Amino acid sequence: MAPKKKLSDHKRKLITRLNPKSPISEQYRTIRTNIQFSSVDKDIRAILVTSPGPSEGKSTTVANLAVVYAQQGKKVLLVDADLRKPTVHYTFNLTNTFGLTTVLAKQANLTDTVVQTNEEKLFVLPSGPIPPNPAELLGSKAMDDLIEDILQEFDIVLFDSPPVLAVTDAQILANRCDGTILVVSSGKTEFEQAAKAKESLLSVNGTILGAILNNKKVKKDQYYYYNHEE
Repeated sequence: MAPKKKLSDHKRKLITRLNPKSPISEQYRTIRTNIQFSSVDKDIRAILVTSPGPSEGKSTTVANLAVVYAQQGKKVLLVDADLRKPTVHYTFNLTNTFGLTTVLAKQANLTDTVVQTNEEKLFVLPSGPIPPNPAELLGSKAMDDLIEDILQEFDIVLFDSPPVLAVTDAQILANRCDGTILVVSSGKTEFEQAAKAKESLLSVNGTILGAILNNKKVKKDQYYYYNHEE
């Protein structure tokens, strides 16, 4: 019974799909709007979502952002680029036999590996089997080529990556995306950690679109913006 509970817990995180009129869903739409207006010089199409450390809410955030972009009519691809602790396949109740790693290793092609979700216009590329060399794969020319192919097919691509301070993966991806969102957890993320994560992203010429404060209680209706992550 435990695996079923785990799947159910992850599916409940898709508040934007299950309860699109909720105050939490409205916050995600506000974030979407802020991203769209964050740059007047170029379209923000490839977005990385990460956090300073684990369990701060980045996977929940990126999944719900993907939903609200799709609800806007954009053709969206959510890529699980957390090749160390992937969770996107749990959230959308998918198998993880094939995914990003098998596409990069030329064992499968993008078209056959991408999965359409129950949300119209939202597609998912799971992580695939966990590789021994995540950073090397994400920094490869194959990854550059894949992002190019994705942007020819999709309006928006969102990447879920490992935490910035844990490994170099987020820095590698930040350099390849139009912008990065840093998710921090209220009452958990220390200021020094957030500052260090920001500096790490800027050191590789990453563009930080902003930060999302997660797990912040709203006094008016007693909602939490999001619950625990991972």
